[in-house]
Amino acid sequence: MQELLWLLLPVAAASGWYAAHNGCRKEKTESHFDLGSGYFKGLNYLLNEEPDKAIEVFIEMVEIDDETVETHLALGILFRRRGEVDRAIRIHQNLIARPTLSSEQRSHALYELGEDYMKAGLLDRAENLFQELISIDSHLAPSLQHLIYIYQQEQDWEKAIQTSHLYEKASGKKCADIMAQYCCEMAEKAMHEGDQQQLNECLKQAFQYDKECVRASILSGRREQQAGDCKKAIQYYENVVNQDIDYLPEVVKSIQSCYQNLDKESEMLIFLDRIMARYDGVTPMLYKADQLLSDGQDREAVEFMVQQLRSKPSVRGLQWLVETNLGRSEGKAKQNLMILHDLINSLLKDKPVYECMQCGFTGKSIHWQCPRCKQWNCVKPIKGVEAE
Repeated sequence: MQELLWLLLPVAAASGWYAAHNGCRKEKTESHFDLGSGYFKGLNYLLNEEPDKAIEVFIEMVEIDDETVETHLALGILFRRRGEVDRAIRIHQNLIARPTLSSEQRSHALYELGEDYMKAGLLDRAENLFQELISIDSHLAPSLQHLIYIYQQEQDWEKAIQTSHLYEKASGKKCADIMAQYCCEMAEKAMHEGDQQQLNECLKQAFQYDKECVRASILSGRREQQAGDCKKAIQYYENVVNQDIDYLPEVVKSIQSCYQNLDKESEMLIFLDRIMARYDGVTPMLYKADQLLSDGQDREAVEFMVQQLRSKPSVRGLQWLVETNLGRSEGKAKQNLMILHDLINSLLKDKPVYECMQCGFTGKSIHWQCPRCKQWNCVKPIKGVEAE
């Protein structure tokens, strides 16, 4: 209710101003709706928490005189915010059709209609309107921002990059890190299609926009690993850790695979020891424990995990310990471990693995653009007792 009151205040204010401005026109008073009384009648409905009746009053005020442009605009915005997009579109379309509008009023109405189309999901119509506004140099920065959103939705990454350059000039805001993500989107597509030349070009461009782009480093490592150059792949993967150590879980398995292919498992242990001093999650200690097991050092692996769990409590670490000891247990001890194993699995079942640092969205797979808030490069692996 309070939100509706604030939204309708511009409507009421515009109507009140118009009433005062035209109060001396006696020849119109007899044939027109009393705008002054309508103003107070609408406010009275608002104060009595009857917003629908208030809206009808203001609609009647607007319909009675075509010159109340600001009131039309305010009502259209109100309807859009209330989810009544069809009514907002009709109001703004009717407003644009009036030949008496000034160029500034028309461009404002065009922008609001574009917003209506965006809300309704009519992206092609919205795109046309925002392009028209850009051509007349009106509402430049917000129109470009909307176009970027549209091209993201359509996955037209080249247009998104081109428009981002224009937006940087119009707004003064930097978009290099986001444009690097667009390049990575094209690189992912090229990798899937086996287009090596396009893949190389996109990754090169991504690093030109953002030399610290984690995603570009991951894709570069994957490219080199697929080409059989594990040594170079390791360099890219380990660079991810230097760029943002929070993304270690995204590359540690690939690093291990590359060291195995090079017959350098001992260097993997050195890498894990180095990382554990900097990383506060469970991932590196799980990999080190597995590495010790694969080297036949079962006792050392268990002792290592027990020691780690004392300083870094972790449900997944406990799960590893239980599963490792299950194969060595018999009778009642094994039954007890099975109960604990089932409880741990139940606790971890459906637990999210990733979280958006901007809006709190959680999921089980990584998204480089958050599905909820649409921000880029803000979804990271979750760390904590029950995480990773």
